[in-house]
Amino acid sequence: MKQVLMVDEIEKKFSLSSHVKEAFLEVNRERFVPQGFGQMAFSLDALPMQQNQWISSPLTVAKMTQHLQLKGVDSVLEIGCGSGYQATILSKLCRRVFTIERIDSLLKEAKERFRLEGINNIFTRFDDGQRGWKEYAPYERILLSATAKKIPKILFEQLAEGGVLLAPMEQDGL
Repeated sequence: MKQVLMVDEIEKKFSLSSHVKEAFLEVNRERFVPQGFGQMAFSLDALPMQQNQWISSPLTVAKMTQHLQLKGVDSVLEIGCGSGYQATILSKLCRRVFTIERIDSLLKEAKERFRLEGINNIFTRFDDGQRGWKEYAPYERILLSATAKKIPKILFEQLAEGGVLLAPMEQDGL
């Protein structure tokens, strides 16, 4: 029920396609928030995790997912796995998700969540993400889950022709 209310709140602020809405209803965000924050799992707030990292607001995840236009997409590269919530949403909408995380403890927790959820189409790598993951390129979609000052050229080189790269960009220190 809380999940449905969260999706309703998202849709009051941003229009979702039916397949993105279904993915959000299928993934229980409570399983991805840090211990002690379960009561806030279905709010539209970003929540703190370890290592000064944050799990993105469900509204932000919804907007990024919708803008990726994933219908019929085979592969997505996500830079910044974090809790694994965004990757799990993506896994419901495309055939394969390749996700990179630079903080080992976050990646280990995300991998355990994927295992517990029975997800087998997410592939993980411990790295800083600046070099992408060329072994599986090209990707039809590339998503930077955290704010970037600039996008490394190598990521564009790993993007399939006609592909989409989506990243929140830092401007003037914001």
